[in-house]
Amino acid sequence: MENICRIAEDKTYKKYSATDENIYPFRLMPKVDGRRRVVLLGATGSVGSSTLEVIRKHGDKLQLVGIAGGSRESELNAVADEFGVSESVLFSRDGEPGLEYLATLPEADIVLVATTGTAALRAVLAALEAGKDVALANKETLVAGGHLVKAAEQKSAGRVFPVDSEHNAIFQCLEGNRTHGSIKRLLLTASGGAFRDKTLEELKNVTVDDALLHPNWSMGPKITVDCATMANKGLEMIEACRLFDVEPSQIDVVVHPQSIVHSMVEFCDNSIIAQMSKPSMTFAIQHILMYPERKEGIHESLDFSKMMNLEFRPPDEKLFPCLRLARQSLEAGGIYPLSFNAANEVAVDAFMHRGLPFLSIPAIIEEVLENVHYSLPDTVDELIDTESRIQADALKRLTF
Repeated sequence: MENICRIAEDKTYKKYSATDENIYPFRLMPKVDGRRRVVLLGATGSVGSSTLEVIRKHGDKLQLVGIAGGSRESELNAVADEFGVSESVLFSRDGEPGLEYLATLPEADIVLVATTGTAALRAVLAALEAGKDVALANKETLVAGGHLVKAAEQKSAGRVFPVDSEHNAIFQCLEGNRTHGSIKRLLLTASGGAFRDKTLEELKNVTVDDALLHPNWSMGPKITVDCATMANKGLEMIEACRLFDVEPSQIDVVVHPQSIVHSMVEFCDNSIIAQMSKPSMTFAIQHILMYPERKEGIHESLDFSKMMNLEFRPPDEKLFPCLRLARQSLEAGGIYPLSFNAANEVAVDAFMHRGLPFLSIPAIIEEVLENVHYSLPDTVDELIDTESRIQADALKRLTF
């Protein structure tokens, strides 16, 4: 069965129907009463796999109507066959047209974005323009283009919901508890990544394989390296400001090696509410896809009849300077969060594929940030162009 949209270099694409050989602009799926219809962008990644677990569990409430993947064509086809999905896209980094097509399917109720990078930004904006809800598991979209997303959301009947475990935890903690001036702090928990117990001397010789050994979570390679540098938590700080309309000074990070407490909110009366569950993305994904209902989960609950140690400590920003650089970018605002993200992508890619030393990742980012001379883009086209220019500048600074 042919069910893949192929994206050509000139960004044109053809849509093939799953039922015959004719080409259609779109094919409406029959609506099924009582089920929320889901488009999943990033179906073959780790978040995508967790999403499929949730949909399998709750097929009486959820229906998958569109999928996209950046690679693994055979896996994408297998998902389409299993769930009876006729709308499927295999995209490249420049594959936004196919993603936009899926994000605006008339039959879709919610679009879950689990891709990496800013390739899905146009799809997010298109979904909001079409009045769809967006379940966001992509940090870069809000970090680089948060001002565009928030503006689109204000005009939309749809809403952006957080699927990252930390932001989803904050979302849950705030439900029914938020009034003007009530929030004192958002406390983002961090596992600390593969190197949370290393010394600076030990970090000088770590390898890519070392960085990919995350102690708690199974994720894609780029985000796993971001966890090792704690750049990931820096991106989450920026994202939290966009999602919850708080000031940078109201966001703190705490290292929590067990990854049981997914994040916390401290209120003006100094009380703290935390969200806890086992370290699986299925909890956050199910919460949003089923929202506001709650149903039986996939994984078992925490067992408080057994001994459990929960440890919390402040992050060492001297050991993990990416966290400091992200906070500085957030405080500076404007073009700086986009620049932080763009430089980080280049540096991490160079570490993974070109032999850049691990400790040079933050050095490249800092050098780029010290030489930023662009303005915050007003459109998606300008944003993509500016991001490319910043990445080109970062590439020039790779001396190793």
